[in-house]
Amino acid sequence: MTTTQRCFGDGDPLYEAYHDDEWGKPVHGDAALLERIALEGFQSGLSWLTVLRKRPAFREVFAQFEPEAIAAFGDDDVARLMGDARIIRNRAKIEATINNARATVALHDAGESLDEVFWSFAPEPRDQRWASYAEMPATTPESVAMSKELKRRGFRFIGPTTAYAAMQACGLVDDHLATCPVALGR
Repeated sequence: MTTTQRCFGDGDPLYEAYHDDEWGKPVHGDAALLERIALEGFQSGLSWLTVLRKRPAFREVFAQFEPEAIAAFGDDDVARLMGDARIIRNRAKIEATINNARATVALHDAGESLDEVFWSFAPEPRDQRWASYAEMPATTPESVAMSKELKRRGFRFIGPTTAYAAMQACGLVDDHLATCPVALGR
């Protein structure tokens, strides 16, 4: 009999629900993708669970991640966000989120969407699942290419590792481990 264990999140109901119901499932829409890119950036150097616990506050203070609303943020908004203990108060990450909303609006102005650009980097599905995290890459050629393209289009705080984490979270790749209940359909 095969032992099953979540890829991550066992023991914390919020983390378990995120793993089981969200991670690796396709995410579409510019606001939803902007949120994931922002939160992956805020997570850099921290535990994902920390970000997950703060996600409701992030959604509130960043206008539900509506690109047009965030793109209008100014210096007063940065000061307001820096003073809000409910979120991760990192000026570079806050400013990158505002900048990335403006880059998303620029895509709209050019007749494109973040959704189209983001999903254009989805690789072909793999034939086999990873047996362990030791096998799983931190970056892929697709995440490197996505990072370069998003940076070319004005996005910040989206290096290849963050891009790959966003690809995993948004379902461009399915990195549930071979023994994960989600992968096994349980």
